[in-house]
Amino acid sequence: MKSILLLDTSVGSINQGDDIIRISIQNNWKELFEQNYIMRMATHTPMYTPLQSAIYKDALSVFQKADHKFLCGTNALYTNMLRPMPAWNINLFNCRMAEGTVCLGAGIGINSKGINLYTKLLYNRVLSRDYVHSVRDEKTRTFLERLGFRAENTGCPTLWGMTPDFCATIPQSKGKAVVFTLTYYEKDPQNDREMVEILLRNYETLYFWPQCMKDLDYLKSISEMHRITVIAPNIPAYERILSMEDMDYVGNRLHGGIYALQHKCRTIIISIDYRAREMNASYSFPCVERSSIADQLEPRINSSWQTQINGIDFHKIDEWKRQFV
Repeated sequence: MKSILLLDTSVGSINQGDDIIRISIQNNWKELFEQNYIMRMATHTPMYTPLQSAIYKDALSVFQKADHKFLCGTNALYTNMLRPMPAWNINLFNCRMAEGTVCLGAGIGINSKGINLYTKLLYNRVLSRDYVHSVRDEKTRTFLERLGFRAENTGCPTLWGMTPDFCATIPQSKGKAVVFTLTYYEKDPQNDREMVEILLRNYETLYFWPQCMKDLDYLKSISEMHRITVIAPNIPAYERILSMEDMDYVGNRLHGGIYALQHKCRTIIISIDYRAREMNASYSFPCVERSSIADQLEPRINSSWQTQINGIDFHKIDEWKRQFV
């Protein structure tokens, strides 16, 4: 039995998508959780200070000396870590506990034209050179390899269960009900309103899931709420809706859509940023660009098609996992 430290991106996050990543890691790597001692530490909040680490050296050594440390997905890496509130909230003065970290389906956020010296020093301090890192896309793999780390594009852990046999069980024709999502910090009132109106025309029942609390305020600002049932903003409530018969998903929350796929819901993701576009290019996601909603969404809803998630190398994922046996 080994000790495993998960640098958990879902703790201290206001985005339920981070919970979906956490759940997906656990569901798709059962051996890790069933056979080892699992510890969690939040990434969104700062780690222990140098003074705390010195005073409580013995108590905290169990974290620092963990056999394996994993950075659990999402946009945890950035080209410039000199940020007021990084998704991985570490700096050169408090990062000792994170030394030897291995990326697990992590992605990169681009917030500068190039990587600066401070960020290089920080990554060299905390990221492991003994193991191959797992990243969610080619851009992140290239980024780490340019810094001298070994990395494999295994895709996001939310996709690790999307085998051809699984995808074949997802309905091909439109259901009677739909659950939809919006993103409050990437607003496009005209096209988002058009999406809601199309859903009202084409489905008997509409459910709205606020992946973030402010998503509901945004919906109320662009649409009347008649015929729309709001789901509680938590994963269990969302799961109950996804488990209903004849349920489709349409929306611009990427991980909300992937979670719907995991629950065998016919899914159309509205692409609003580089993440959905890159995953669509790599894995043939069922996507519609938000700027094309007026022309493409309704025909897509009413046509029949088979969900096919291509480009996932399941052998590569298994090979990556075997490093830690």
